[in-house]
Amino acid sequence: MQAFTVHEGLVAPLDRENVDTDLIIPKQFLKSIKRTGFGPNLFDELRYLDHGEPGMDNSKRPLNPDFVLNQERYQGASILLARRNFGCGSSREHAPWALLQDGFRAIVAPSFADIFYNNSFKNGLLPVVLTELEVNRLFDEVKAFPGYRLIIDLEAQKVVSPSGDEFFFDIDPSRKQALLSGLDEIGATLKQADKIRQFEAERLARYPWLVADGLGQ
Repeated sequence: MQAFTVHEGLVAPLDRENVDTDLIIPKQFLKSIKRTGFGPNLFDELRYLDHGEPGMDNSKRPLNPDFVLNQERYQGASILLARRNFGCGSSREHAPWALLQDGFRAIVAPSFADIFYNNSFKNGLLPVVLTELEVNRLFDEVKAFPGYRLIIDLEAQKVVSPSGDEFFFDIDPSRKQALLSGLDEIGATLKQADKIRQFEAERLARYPWLVADGLGQ
């Protein structure tokens, strides 16, 4: 998992509430058994004018010119500004995968659905919760100033605007440390590999019949 420390990026505003995971990555794309290739189908129903299916050549599909991520001024955006209850709906880890694979490192919103919020941390995507007033202000500034960029400092737990204004956010300490270290749950477990091997060796020495019974290695 890629570590998150300080990130500066172009901001794209998705001005709608209750964006569900089926809108983030439609169900037909969940057939893949791989964890890659979802980026081009992020917000597929909004991004394209036709119906998308796995295996289609997205470069030949008609784009929706009214969709924010298709607009020239937001090309290369890595911070998504959203409204309340982002990521609601079904539990699919493909949603943060698609966002990350389309280049996003963080999402700023007043609130997130719990499962999406948890899945984001597990994959290195930072969900930042700010107040409604703060998010409203950021929406106004993003729309008013082309090339609008934010700095997100995870260590200091703050978002910094181009004018230098700071917006602070809360985060669980363990999740913060995991992102700063770039460790998901598997990575954190593997850091204890030596202790795990020692435990297994001691267990085998104490209970050798586990192997004899076919329950060990």
